[in-house]
Amino acid sequence: MKADFRPGMVLRYPYLWHWQDTRGESEGRKDRPTTVAAAFIARDNRHYVLLLPVTTREPDAGRIAIEIPATEKRRAGLDQNLQQWILLDEYNLDPTTSSFYLQGSPLLGQFSDAFMRPLLTRFKGLLPQAKRISRHP
Repeated sequence: MKADFRPGMVLRYPYLWHWQDTRGESEGRKDRPTTVAAAFIARDNRHYVLLLPVTTREPDAGRIAIEIPATEKRRAGLDQNLQQWILLDEYNLDPTTSSFYLQGSPLLGQFSDAFMRPLLTRFKGLLPQAKRISRHP
C-alpha cells in the first residue's frame, strides 16, 4: 500500500461507478486508472483517500470532465494513443489503512501540480453535489 497518498497520484484501482452502485453492485468490474484528489483524516479519525476516475470513453453530455493533455498522460503513465478524461462529478472514498482495494493498487505515475490545482479547485466547487461511493464505510 502507498504510505503517503498525494493529490495527482495515478493508481490502478477497481473503481466502482455510481451507476454500478445504484444497481446494487459492490465491486468495480475492472481496475482502471484513477487519480487521488485528496487524502485526509475524517471525524472518525480514519485516514481516507478520495479517488476520481479516469476514462477513455468520451463523457456523455451533462457529465463534468477534464480532458487529459498529452504531457500529463506521459507523467501519469497513461496510454498516449487514447483520449482520456478525469470525471469530476463522482468519486470513490476509501479508507487507506483497511482497504483491500488500495493495498493492491499499483502507482502508475503522477499528474503535475500545475494540472491538478485548477482541476481540484473545480472539483471542490462540485463536491457538494458529486456522487460519492464509499468503500468499506
